[in-house]
Amino acid sequence: MVRCLKGITFISSVIELLWWAILKHPLVPIQGRKLSSDLQSLQTYVPLALFRTSHGRALIPFESGRHFWSWYVCKARLCPSTKAQDIMANMITNKDFIVATKYKLIRKIGSGSFGDIYVSINVTNGEEVAIKLESNRARHPQLLYESKVYRILQGGVGIPHIRWYGTEREYNVLVMDLLGPSLEDLFNFCSRRFTMKTVLMLADQMIGRIEYVHVKNFIHRDIKPDNFLMGIGRHCNKLFLIDFGLAKKFRDSRTRAHIPYREDKNLTGTARYASINAHLGIEQSRRDDMESLGYVLMYFNRGTLPWQGLKAATKKQKYEKISEKKMSTSVEMLCKGFPSEFPMYLNYTRGLRFDEAPDYMYLRQLFRILFRTLNHQVVNFSHPYGKYFWRVLVRWFQMILSESHCTVCIDFSAYYFPSFFFFTNQAF
Repeated sequence: MVRCLKGITFISSVIELLWWAILKHPLVPIQGRKLSSDLQSLQTYVPLALFRTSHGRALIPFESGRHFWSWYVCKARLCPSTKAQDIMANMITNKDFIVATKYKLIRKIGSGSFGDIYVSINVTNGEEVAIKLESNRARHPQLLYESKVYRILQGGVGIPHIRWYGTEREYNVLVMDLLGPSLEDLFNFCSRRFTMKTVLMLADQMIGRIEYVHVKNFIHRDIKPDNFLMGIGRHCNKLFLIDFGLAKKFRDSRTRAHIPYREDKNLTGTARYASINAHLGIEQSRRDDMESLGYVLMYFNRGTLPWQGLKAATKKQKYEKISEKKMSTSVEMLCKGFPSEFPMYLNYTRGLRFDEAPDYMYLRQLFRILFRTLNHQVVNFSHPYGKYFWRVLVRWFQMILSESHCTVCIDFSAYYFPSFFFFTNQAF
């Protein structure tokens, strides 16, 4: 009987491996029990063969979430890739992966459609850096293009410094400054609440970063909280703009000729923050980056946007629903309950012509004047609850953020919804 069960287990294992290796059926991430400590420390997708090595007879669940003849629900995150190279990209052995003879991979900190991001260390001086890896067999490689955009933008405030670009083994590699958490990370960390003061101070830096990119003749085309990161160390109060894989040159550097107006374009960027014109298939320009920023600011104000959480059978249908909801939601309704400067900002950006340059100073002044108007509100820390939350939360934040070596000031203008308080380089 035992031999029979072992035989069935072996056959099921072979079927699963063939299913993955030959048919290349994409599996989805699944959570459950029986995850060994070594896989848990990796925090990554794993191929079936490696899972098998660590789990022995524990059977792998299929897309239904449970194996067709097993009661085990495993906590492995099965790799959805159909390429062995992409799977093994997640399994890089940090101990022997050295980039440009001096950058040693330490741990994975993020991933995206392009590949993975690692914290790495310069073995010659101990400096920590970030490394982006992209398989050189990627269907749509973008790291080389992104590195070229970064080179053009080098020297700007809030633009990460590029240390090296090249190939290592089977990867395209971009070495750049290590940065702190994204605004999306901090927003979630603060229970999805930023105070008005924080939003206004962020808006000032965000407008400045986008303006610099535009001055360099590029549009970003993917403005969202995930692409704004805080610095670390002496730059911990400075906001950085990243991820230029979708950036596009909108103007010729020599002739200053603007790209032509076009329609029937596919949506580029993140649908949640995309401009209405981008949804309509109109070629993006500077106005679209600025409109997207308006949605980001209202996202910080509200906690959610009205077009979040819409369900649809396909991505195309979901984008259509988002577009419809976005167009049917008036600016006044979107900004209801918030200062008039926010609907003024959105109405201004929506009213820009295709090739018109936004008045960045006007937009900054909108929020700077509002900041001064609201600045008379002083936090009363003599209140016992104020003292308690200050003491506990400062220690908590310092403990959580100690790994990134980033000192963060906190704005406690609302006791129960603390938020990060960011300083700009220029006084209001």
